Amino acid sequence: MRKKTLIVIGLFSAFLIIQGCTSAPEKTILKKYFNAVQMNDNDTMSSMALRPFQPELGSWKIVSIGEETVEPATLPELNEAEVEAKKLQDAQIGPTIDANTALQDAQYERDTSRSAAGKRAAQRLVDELQVKYDEENAKMQELKKAYNDAKAAAAAEEEITMFSLGARELPIIRQLTGQVHSKEVVVAITDQEGQTKNYRLNMRRYDLRDEASNIPYPGRWVIIDFEPLS
Repeated sequence: MRKKTLIVIGLFSAFLIIQGCTSAPEKTILKKYFNAVQMNDNDTMSSMALRPFQPELGSWKIVSIGEETVEPATLPELNEAEVEAKKLQDAQIGPTIDANTALQDAQYERDTSRSAAGKRAAQRLVDELQVKYDEENAKMQELKKAYNDAKAAAAAEEEITMFSLGARELPIIRQLTGQVHSKEVVVAITDQEGQTKNYRLNMRRYDLRDEASNIPYPGRWVIIDFEPLS
């Protein structure tokens, strides 16, 4: 499977390298994208934008092109954060279950006690164990949220990375290191009724490498989303 994936990526490499070296790739990309909008070519739009946007297009123009930024790829760190958050969540399962079991046992003793004094003593224990359980459960919920947030962040970055690389399957995707090129472009889109609205396009290109095999994984410029501004 990995060999097949490498072949597919290899077929894209020459095109991606040329695209990445173009001085103004956003102009070429946007021209092709909006041509696809006019042709109602959903396949082309979906291949160029992670979250495609198809306005009732009359015309469009570039308002501004932001400076390109280059930062280290974050997916390996996000993956590590997800793994660590999962460990912390799993470690809290035992204490939470133990606290709940102790509380239920105390509640049973209270409910089955026949004397008033016994019920009062059992209730005091229930109150203490309820506080303990609430504390452990609060920790559990906090760790569960942290894990879900870390998992979602890693999954979102993986989705964008795969989209830029043009790969459907790549088991080592979270181990690849390298750089992420980002750029913001503002376009004015005029619909068929003459109404104009500005959108910010977030664009990225990933330039990654498998350090173990020294195999490069060059990505292409892609549109992440269209953010309405006015």
